Amino acid sequence: MIEVTAFENEKVAVLGLARSGLAAAHALRRGGAAVLAWDDAPERRAAASAAGLPVVALDESTVPGAKALVLSPGIPHTYPKPHPVAALARGAHVEIIGDIELLARTCRAARYVGITGTNGKSTTTALIGHILGAVGHRVAVGGNLGTPALALPPLGADGIYVLEMSSYQLELTESLTFDIAVLLNITPDHLERHGGMEGYIAAKRRIFRRQEKPQAAVIGIDDDPSRDLVMDVAATGAQTIIMISAETRAMGGVYVENGWLIDDMSGDAFPMLDLRELVRLPGKHNWQNVAAAYAACRSLGVADLDATAAIQSFPGLPHRQELVATIDGVQYVNDSKATNADAAGKALACYDDVYWIAGGVAKSGGITSLAPLFSRIRRAFLIGSANDDFAATLAGAVPVTFAGDLATAVAAARAAAVAEGRPGAVVLLSPACASFDQFRDFEERGERFRALVEALPGVRA
Repeated sequence: MIEVTAFENEKVAVLGLARSGLAAAHALRRGGAAVLAWDDAPERRAAASAAGLPVVALDESTVPGAKALVLSPGIPHTYPKPHPVAALARGAHVEIIGDIELLARTCRAARYVGITGTNGKSTTTALIGHILGAVGHRVAVGGNLGTPALALPPLGADGIYVLEMSSYQLELTESLTFDIAVLLNITPDHLERHGGMEGYIAAKRRIFRRQEKPQAAVIGIDDDPSRDLVMDVAATGAQTIIMISAETRAMGGVYVENGWLIDDMSGDAFPMLDLRELVRLPGKHNWQNVAAAYAACRSLGVADLDATAAIQSFPGLPHRQELVATIDGVQYVNDSKATNADAAGKALACYDDVYWIAGGVAKSGGITSLAPLFSRIRRAFLIGSANDDFAATLAGAVPVTFAGDLATAVAAARAAAVAEGRPGAVVLLSPACASFDQFRDFEERGERFRALVEALPGVRA
């Protein structure tokens, strides 16, 4: 476990005591800081107290005396309205930072790979970690993906941290310079937290801060905001730029052409891997993830054939187009991580006969952008609070069943898929929604789907 010694003998306020906040509070205490821990939820305060943390109200009597406020990334500090404790800290000139910043100030000798983007971050992060581990590097993978940064092992100069970075985390990270910074894509998301699209892009761009050659920026060029950003970053001449694409040639970079991964980093455009054979990484969106991971690892000195061999052995991630089972010829795919329309669209584009389970708490814009993919959907099974809005969008194009809950949706989707007997049929949970109306998070939703599928009768392939 990591000991954060940068605030030894100093008071540090920690607001938000979920996984990352708890890890930060414990790491600060181990490093000698006087921690003032707080969460607005009574059950989290009770859990923190039971774990031996000092739970202290953060108010006018405590916050101004703190050296720093460590803020959990889900808590707003600017838009749409700052949390009262964040506003109090800013007014008292108390530094506001996140757990990734604490890691950077503690493990300064290690190398860092950061991955951001609207979609694909988790798969790319895990894939980079998998490749680096396969070739013998000492690597720790976490951040926004799974393990909180301060629950990772301490690494020295022989180690590499591979960190998924959300826009929220990037806003709270000040001193870290990534040796390899990856930006996959940018589509509208979390706009209320960043004051609009311009603020969201600015938060994503922070991943490239202070980079200098030979540090590298790996940037996708498959969407307009990212193409604009790559030109902006390249104009500084500060770092090495490696463009990646799943849709077009990326000269001097890594791209996909006719299903093949092409390495043009040395200018010879050599085909390295047939991506159509990667059953755990289906679809163009995953091909973009592969191109980014390959480029990042090559930039860290991994040999080309070693990188491709490791890619082929990648087991995939749960809740991201996870093939749970094939029963009576029907595939059941858990894509619970698809919490917006863009992510769901990437999954829908991979299959021709989809029995689609969707719904929850809809994001801005709903599913109107998915209209070009409606022809792939045989029937939609709607759950959660987005029922009426999604049904209105699908009206006249896709038959709709109001399932209400996930158990009903799985049973109804199975019955329809089996009755219609379409070869290659897929029951796809790709909700295009947040989960908070019926589940704690997308992981609980995906685990429930997996359990329901595993309980289904029938012949398994």
